Amino acid sequence: MPVASPGARPGPPRLFYGWIVVVGAFLILFMAYGTQYAFGVFFAALIDEFGWSRASLSGVFSLYAFTYAVFALVSGRLTDRWGPRAVISIGGVLLGLGLLAMSRVNALWQPYVCYGLVAALGMSTAYVPCNATVAKWFTRRRGLALGLASAGGSLGTFALPPIAHFVVSRLGWRWAYVVFGAAVLLALNGLAVLMRRDPETIGLGPDGDARPRGAAARPEGWTAGRAMRTRAFWLLFAVFGATWIPVFIPLVHLVPMARGLGISPLLAATLVSAVGASALVGRLLMGGASDRIGRRAALAVALVLQAAAFVGFALARELPALYAASLVFGFSYGAGSALFPAAVADFFGHEQAASLAGLLFALAGSMAAWGPLAAGFIYDRAGDYQLAWWLSAGFNALALILLAFARPPASRSLA
Repeated sequence: MPVASPGARPGPPRLFYGWIVVVGAFLILFMAYGTQYAFGVFFAALIDEFGWSRASLSGVFSLYAFTYAVFALVSGRLTDRWGPRAVISIGGVLLGLGLLAMSRVNALWQPYVCYGLVAALGMSTAYVPCNATVAKWFTRRRGLALGLASAGGSLGTFALPPIAHFVVSRLGWRWAYVVFGAAVLLALNGLAVLMRRDPETIGLGPDGDARPRGAAARPEGWTAGRAMRTRAFWLLFAVFGATWIPVFIPLVHLVPMARGLGISPLLAATLVSAVGASALVGRLLMGGASDRIGRRAALAVALVLQAAAFVGFALARELPALYAASLVFGFSYGAGSALFPAAVADFFGHEQAASLAGLLFALAGSMAAWGPLAAGFIYDRAGDYQLAWWLSAGFNALALILLAFARPPASRSLA
């Protein structure tokens, strides 16, 4: 057996597998969220074909948002129990089948079942399992890693709505749903194999550090029941609940609003792409910055910008103003999405991060279901979105006030 000479140089360091997990999460979120935020393109096509009211069709997305947020609790617990591979694979099948089924709808109740329930169950296995898994692999660079991973959702939001518009314009919305459904089903199941549970499975600690000799294979950490007895848990819920109530309103109603102002369908669709592009920047910049300036300070910046973006939507009458508000909104939305799983792991540790992030997302994220529905109701009654935008700005101001009181639990020990 050959023996290395004493003067031989050591080989290059092996790549920490946590970065492979980041790549896998990036690509999964690219497909899942890019498809989700193409809903505005399909929204306009469905209204044109069937003549449904905006409020009634907005209810589909509201049910979708509520379902996938609530079932994030289940996907989070299953991720801690089974690992992310199985959970994301099952979700890829459900999301793909839900989109494929949308190609056959003819009555209003059918999108509620196909998209609002089936596709939403699949989508519930994307955000929490991917981001909570990434959070388990990092501590010192957690914000950067989560920013990079969640940037996939932003890039998908930028890239896929114009592609959806192109496919709809060439093949029709029914075949467009077939294309997107098949792509999601195949891609998510193929990418799930990259997602490993945590660094302890390969004998390491977070960031690739060596685990102390004699350390438990997987510490218990904060349980959901114990976390729920802390003030910190409910303040995190209140902060993210307030900012998430209006967060889907631009993503559902921005394209129809722009078209109502006389903007062409293609240019209107690029507003959602502008949201995605700036969200990519927000996730990358604020994720890494939060490792240096602190998670609370970074989140405060995001909340101020998001409130300003909603004011911008309320005042916008021309395409340049809509682009400006979309860019600010996207940056703040991307930052907040990246900071949520990092804040949960910072407050309660990484051991049960998926379960706790899933629980908080189920409680706070489900409130986002009401935003698009309320905005559609306001439009149908008032003929514009003004009240919806001003209320959205107010919710973010409330979240900023609540953030001032949010602190991690006083004790991290389980004694």
